[in-house]
Amino acid sequence: MLKGDATKRPSAAPDDRLRALPKAELHVHLDGSLRPATMAELARERGVALPTYDPEALGTHMLVSDAHSLEEYLSRFVLTLSVMQDAASLERIAYELAADHAEENVRYVEVRFCPALNTRGGLSSHEVMDATLAGLERAERAFPIRTRVIVCALRTLEPAISVEMAELAVAYRDRGAVAFDLAGAEAGNPVQDHLAAFDVARQAGLPRTVHAGEGFGAPSIHQAVHLAGAARIGHGTRLFEDPELEDWIRGHEIPLEVCVTSNVQTGVAPTYRQHPVRRYRDEGIPVVLCTDNRLMSGVSVTDEYAHARDYLGFTWDDLVQVARTGFQSAFVDDAEKSELLAAFEAEAADLS
Repeated sequence: MLKGDATKRPSAAPDDRLRALPKAELHVHLDGSLRPATMAELARERGVALPTYDPEALGTHMLVSDAHSLEEYLSRFVLTLSVMQDAASLERIAYELAADHAEENVRYVEVRFCPALNTRGGLSSHEVMDATLAGLERAERAFPIRTRVIVCALRTLEPAISVEMAELAVAYRDRGAVAFDLAGAEAGNPVQDHLAAFDVARQAGLPRTVHAGEGFGAPSIHQAVHLAGAARIGHGTRLFEDPELEDWIRGHEIPLEVCVTSNVQTGVAPTYRQHPVRRYRDEGIPVVLCTDNRLMSGVSVTDEYAHARDYLGFTWDDLVQVARTGFQSAFVDDAEKSELLAAFEAEAADLS
């Protein structure tokens, strides 16, 4: 079970106003956010073995409720990636992810994934990107949402692959890619092993974000900002372990991409009520609420806003500011950011 305040997972109680609040999603993994029904259908069509093909049972199986570490949480990705090795699957999954976000009034989403993991069926990394972007672009035509891609490298893969992913992100910077990320198991896999990839992104002027302070402590965050030049931090949960670094992050206004439910699942936060996002928000550190993985964590963006309200005391005004911070922290140019913020302010004002 998830580590809530009792023996069962706390339930979010999202209301219509929270759902209607325009939101930005800055930290969601493509391969962790499939619809269970789609996953089952694609597996049947492609002869991929799954524990069950019943969508409801599969959703329950994929929900991480028993992990003791980040590494255990990440083990579920073997199954999702097994049905993400052809262009049609990638296009559909990307489209549905954007559609699911649009349904809860997410107006802007940055979808992240590591294309190197989607080439086992013969696709090139460029073909993987093309298929994913095609799905996102189709969703943009159908729904009031803007989409972008963050290309991930993985700490556990060879540094040369990280360089390839950084080069891929740079190649697609005018076609939908807006940043480069380093994800995966932190412990024993430091940022410094992948600095050549970050140099590629830095030299091209491409923004960087890094998963840090989740599976390892504050030194991981230190490496992310001081070695990799991260403009945002994925998770950053254990930042409080280094007060000096915490002050530095606040002073430099580095946003934290906070995924509360995921952090409780992996054990980095003992319970919802003990998650440090309230502390960071009160101290003036920019925070954005994100899902991480809609399938494995069983949450929507609206759910995470409701968790912050119900278990961490966030007021309506707090949540409006969190939503505003999401648009302010987006990896888009100033003109587009101003446009997104203007639309946000108009919509949010109608909900006050």
